[in-house]
Amino acid sequence: MRLLVALMLLVGLAGPAQAELPPGEPFSPATVYTITSNVLDGERKLVVRLPVEYASEPERRFRVLYLLDGGPEQDFEHIAGIVQSREMNYSFDPFILVGIQSVNRRHFFAPSAADHKPYEEALGAVPGGSTDYRRFLREELKPRIEASFRTEGNGTVMGESLAALFVVETLLEDPTLFDDYIAISPSMWWEEMKYGREARSYFARPPPGKRRLYLTSASEGDWHREGTEQLIHALRTSAPAGLQWTFVDAGDSETHGTLYHPMALDALRALYGSPMREYKAYPLIGGPPITERTAEEQALLDTECTGDNSLRITPGAAERGREGLYYRCLLYELGPLPREGNLDR
Repeated sequence: MRLLVALMLLVGLAGPAQAELPPGEPFSPATVYTITSNVLDGERKLVVRLPVEYASEPERRFRVLYLLDGGPEQDFEHIAGIVQSREMNYSFDPFILVGIQSVNRRHFFAPSAADHKPYEEALGAVPGGSTDYRRFLREELKPRIEASFRTEGNGTVMGESLAALFVVETLLEDPTLFDDYIAISPSMWWEEMKYGREARSYFARPPPGKRRLYLTSASEGDWHREGTEQLIHALRTSAPAGLQWTFVDAGDSETHGTLYHPMALDALRALYGSPMREYKAYPLIGGPPITERTAEEQALLDTECTGDNSLRITPGAAERGREGLYYRCLLYELGPLPREGNLDR
């Protein structure tokens, strides 16, 4: 009897049962398309995310960023999160993000090799598919994207590790394919650092046109980092006149496994940074009394901000000189500063 009473008390003290969540709704930040490639002899999934301005500005055309390893279960989702953050902080310009699903990436992103056998043993794939992959991009994918969306220019390609080696090889072998190249920790050890050793000979015969390269490397070691340094030396001494480049050294703060996400954000800010303004803070948080704007301040506020009329400055320098910067157009140098290069960030 006493056991029954105790059980009844426990049931009473437990309170009402917690209700489960109601049925949910799927959240889809992008659209997945499946295309057939004759060049690659198979299907590939594309994941496309449009900026919010695409619908609100129907006459505007947008740059396209082609994301290698960008399938639904690959790198698309975390890169799309970085892109979405722009719609909250406006730190870089809007663009169309096109993620390309990788299938047999160790074949299609890999250049050819003098001896395929050690690569087959180490990587489990036959190298040498990068030429076909460039044909796929030029002849099949880019024309379809340009026919389907309001695009401008040749676009941007971004990849990490072996995909970043493809980015570097493409800049050297077929530089007119894109306007901008983002290579995050490229596998520059390939063929005993071939693309670092031979970069100067590629740069000696550049096609006309302007291009940009964002290059970064982590704490890599061995030929991975040495090959990158050889490429940097070639850029430092022999980069063609139309090529702007920057190298951001993350060797003291990132590993090969942690590098991609933070440096992708830095690359987008470095290449496509948007001007901002410094406004007066309210007295409630220690700012000056709010007064009517002077004619000079109003003129500054009425001026459209562009890259050409913006002052390049770090957030720290802006904080120290804030009173002289109110309402001016500023292009903040956000994130890690480059080690070297000639790119105007």
